[in-house]
Amino acid sequence: MPSRVALSTTRKAIDIPKQPILIPPLLLSNRSRSTTSTTPLSVLPSQFSDLSKPAVQFTDAHTHTQHCPSKLSHLFYSSSNLFSRLRSPPHLSEARRLHALLLVGAFFHPSTTVHRALGSQLVNVYVQFGRLEEALLVFHNFPQKSNVAWNGILRGFIDGGQFSQVIELYHLMLTQGMVPDNFTYPLILKACSGLSAVEQGRKVQELIQFNEKQYNLKPNIYVYCAMIDMFAKCGSWSEAWMLFENMPEKDLASWTAIVCGTVHNGESLQAILLFRRMRAQGVRPDSVIMATVLPACGRLEAKQVGMTLQGCAVRSGFHGDLFVSNALMDMYCKCGDTHEASLIFCSMVYKDTVSWSTLIAGYSQNYQYRHSIELYLDMISSGVRTNEVTAASVLPGFAKLKLLKQGKELHNYILKQGFECDVVVGSTLIDMYFNCGSRREAEHIFESMSDRDITIWNSIIAGCVSSEDFDSVFRIFRRIWKSKLTPNSITLVSILPICGKMGTLKWGKEIHGCATRMSLGMAVSVGNSLVDMYCKCGYLEIGVKVFHQMMQKNVVTYNTIISAYGFYGYAEEALRFFHQMNAAKIRPNKVTFVGLLSACSHAGLVDRGWFLYNSMTRDYRVLPDMEHYSCMVDLLGRAGQLVDACKFIGRMPVEAELNVLGSLLGACRIHNKAELADFIGKQIFEKELEDDSSGYHVLLSNIYASTERWEDAAKVRTMIKGKSLIKIAGRSWIQIGFGIYMFNSRDTMHPEFNKIQQILDSLLSEMKNKGLWYTLFSHYHVGS
Repeated sequence: MPSRVALSTTRKAIDIPKQPILIPPLLLSNRSRSTTSTTPLSVLPSQFSDLSKPAVQFTDAHTHTQHCPSKLSHLFYSSSNLFSRLRSPPHLSEARRLHALLLVGAFFHPSTTVHRALGSQLVNVYVQFGRLEEALLVFHNFPQKSNVAWNGILRGFIDGGQFSQVIELYHLMLTQGMVPDNFTYPLILKACSGLSAVEQGRKVQELIQFNEKQYNLKPNIYVYCAMIDMFAKCGSWSEAWMLFENMPEKDLASWTAIVCGTVHNGESLQAILLFRRMRAQGVRPDSVIMATVLPACGRLEAKQVGMTLQGCAVRSGFHGDLFVSNALMDMYCKCGDTHEASLIFCSMVYKDTVSWSTLIAGYSQNYQYRHSIELYLDMISSGVRTNEVTAASVLPGFAKLKLLKQGKELHNYILKQGFECDVVVGSTLIDMYFNCGSRREAEHIFESMSDRDITIWNSIIAGCVSSEDFDSVFRIFRRIWKSKLTPNSITLVSILPICGKMGTLKWGKEIHGCATRMSLGMAVSVGNSLVDMYCKCGYLEIGVKVFHQMMQKNVVTYNTIISAYGFYGYAEEALRFFHQMNAAKIRPNKVTFVGLLSACSHAGLVDRGWFLYNSMTRDYRVLPDMEHYSCMVDLLGRAGQLVDACKFIGRMPVEAELNVLGSLLGACRIHNKAELADFIGKQIFEKELEDDSSGYHVLLSNIYASTERWEDAAKVRTMIKGKSLIKIAGRSWIQIGFGIYMFNSRDTMHPEFNKIQQILDSLLSEMKNKGLWYTLFSHYHVGS
């Protein structure tokens, strides 16, 4: 979601140069490569033959008039006057009127010398008014077509996003003997970019090089920029970079092309370095390149660099530019500073839909869902129309706040506007319904979408994961393969944690194999998930092997391996990876220190734990939160230093939450400190308890029972019932073939419950008949 808003805040890096209005003399001259006969409909693309006729049509009477154009022209307009009028007609009806004058005046007669120029001019006029069908009819009905006319039609297809037709018409142009010019190539290369047709783009490059040698037609800066843009957007970064470096002169357009291509390929840091290199060479930026680089700062969460670029924009006079302002908001939102983004938003004189959508999405990305919805309501009241991006930006707020009614209302609007076919909108709708507990509606949206790409499949997988329907997750994963789609890194990252949670190593290994075959194992997110999966399945050595095979590692990679070693009680190894992390200049975060403190707690390294806790705040400027406090209390409690643990809680700058008190209560049970447990228990009972907080009550009851304080233990149990606290039920599962069967404690809703119960009773009966000591197991039933 966020990526779409960021892309919409920047303008096109390559702006195809506009065709000149007057025909150059070279194009008016008769050249051997120009066609001299009318192209029959049969050899034109299908778009040329199935056209509705415009208001003004060519007829035989017009084409074969007996009047000489030179005799009639004075009755209407001279050719130069018509050129002038056709430059910029104020509206479509004026263009059609001029078209009629050209027909009546027989300016399109083959004997005239200006018909090619006027016809080309008229083609461009119709294209500018978005009337491609009328432009095509004019184009077809005059025999000698110049490059200007061909380029006009090509531009019309480009403006309509019909890239395949552009390539088709380009090949037709070549068969007609036309030599493309520097206005043609950028159009064709843009179509190649839109189709990701890098091989076609290479053929265009070869033709450019051939024409340069054969006809001395040197490509200009726009052609070079279009080639760079095409190679970059088609993923051939090396070819784009080689073209850029070999350019004899690099102006702002060429720098913009390479920077935009770098950002498009996800090389955000490289884009920022290129921008700095450009500035060092004295090239002054414009608003386009500023709006391109700023989102790169957001992706890197490089707020300071973004603020520096903001200062550069202010000094350059772009601070009021709409695109730069939108990009600045996007950058600050991605850096987590929605306050600064809102200040920019409020200071904007003019706001478009992108401006509203950017801040709405920014609030959602930073979990400020109420602000997101409130801003959306302000947008509606301001009369700004909701588009696909806005809908996809506000739906996560409805999902997380479980506002099903409002979500359905927006869904109705989406259906009325025809946005439901948008992949991102469909994905967020599925997520919204799953979060609101309406799985049936989510599945209906999924099944009703005719064009389901991998993003939609990932959404339905995420929904099943959130509802812990793991069997459906694997079933959907198999359906993806049957649909001949290719899972991406997000698919694998969604499924691998389930394998770790359930201990299904077989599935985990199969997914690892899929990642290797699809070359996704090199992705950092996939590598991190594989390390986590193997470690949680009990194969720490394989997890470490995957860790060492990863070519790129980030803070999550090290956090995963540190936490795994800490869980297994190998504190020294966890600390060794922490030192490697520092050597790699990867800055630790809060999660890193939670893993380290937990490792010290399990290994009883009190002094080392204190050192890390102090270093966290002093050396790394990481402020402790409740998880760190809980780890320290657990560290001191396990070591028997309960007094120090109580003092630590007393020195905390905030009130201790349940997990901190629970850690101390667990230490009281280990060391049989019932008196201290009494005091802690009273503090726990005074707090607002959650549904799953009954575990603390059970723990206190067990402490009383261990010291034979049966009456106190019974009171706590009564308290649990009186407060209607819910204890999370135990659960087990078994994998048979491709199916996963889950059993909850005291659950009689399993579809095979009766059959399972009969078999279990039969087994117990057989054990009894054989004299086995089955009485220990006689209370074990599926529903108990």
